[in-house]
Amino acid sequence: MQGSDGRSVRWREWMASAQRGDSLAYERLLEDLLPFVRGIVRSRLGDDANAEDVVQDVLLAIHTARHTFQAGRELEPWVRTIARNAVIDSVRRRGRQRARDAGVEVADLPEDPGARASAEAEPLPRALERALEKLPSVQREAVLLLKVYGLSVAEAATRAKTTPGALKLRAHRGYRLLRDLLGRERT
Repeated sequence: MQGSDGRSVRWREWMASAQRGDSLAYERLLEDLLPFVRGIVRSRLGDDANAEDVVQDVLLAIHTARHTFQAGRELEPWVRTIARNAVIDSVRRRGRQRARDAGVEVADLPEDPGARASAEAEPLPRALERALEKLPSVQREAVLLLKVYGLSVAEAATRAKTTPGALKLRAHRGYRLLRDLLGRERT
């Protein structure tokens, strides 16, 4: 049996062949990747009934983005990134679905960005709440919309009445300030 190095070489070769139009190599690649992808997804979602749907999402994303893979690079990190993003997307979708099931729509989120969207959500740790209160309001809103409410960047930007790029910048600055504030609180 080949080790992960052999697997890595095999996957790179199959992907390169698939990019040149070799359908048999592409089929072999997907068949060989399936248990690997399934393992990544299940390690993050457990035995969630949704896990197999996410595995299929990952395979579809690999298919859609296969032309972006750069020959000669390692395939495993590329696949891991696609799988991680698919898991995150799935978790966000489920969070939004739970909010809709509870009768909460994106437009219905509280005007106060400090308020929680869902009654079933766990309370934020007190140290995090204190740090969030110290953020400028636009940064606090961006962090909460993305990380607490679990909105997509596009949904959060619409909610915040700004562009996705501006929202990401606000969130990034908010994350950086939060790290500083939380680091100071521990000392």
